[in-house]
Amino acid sequence: MDRTELVRQIEEYCPYNEQEEADRRIILKCLREEDDIFDRGNGLAHMTASAWVVNSGRTKVLMVYHNIYKSWSWLGGHADNEQDLLEVAVREVKEESGLAMVRPVSESIYSLEVLTVDGHVKRGEYVGSHLHLNVTYLLEADENDALFSKADENSGVAWFGLEDSLRASTEPWIRERIYAKLNGKLKEQG
Repeated sequence: MDRTELVRQIEEYCPYNEQEEADRRIILKCLREEDDIFDRGNGLAHMTASAWVVNSGRTKVLMVYHNIYKSWSWLGGHADNEQDLLEVAVREVKEESGLAMVRPVSESIYSLEVLTVDGHVKRGEYVGSHLHLNVTYLLEADENDALFSKADENSGVAWFGLEDSLRASTEPWIRERIYAKLNGKLKEQG
């Protein structure tokens, strides 16, 4: 997938709520105007991909204990100049969880978010505050497969029931606006 196809998919995506509608406009503006939007070298904003990884029964979600945010969170990461964000999401899940097999429930976008990232230190260097222009995909994995932490990013990987996933997060805005939305969409899909 290239930038043109991603723009088309985001244009055709039907926002779930006001947050997604507002964030969709920002993401599209940046995709159209910023040449380096897929590169984390863009210190203002850059593209990321996340995954809401569920089991086959859609009763559990996979989360990692994120070392920077000090919270249980979804999986995902920077595009790093890759424009196929579904591929980025799948790769990040495998890297962060140790799962060998993960598959898209659908190749369609599951959710859109503009996420604020506070300044922090990563690998000994300061990273200034910036925005993640995030595309989320719904992925599925076997809850019985072996899990492994990626020590430089997380210190735990575990499956949580849908309600437990909300309680596990210590980030109020993410928990209430993003994870609750993702679970709500999942329940609506049956």
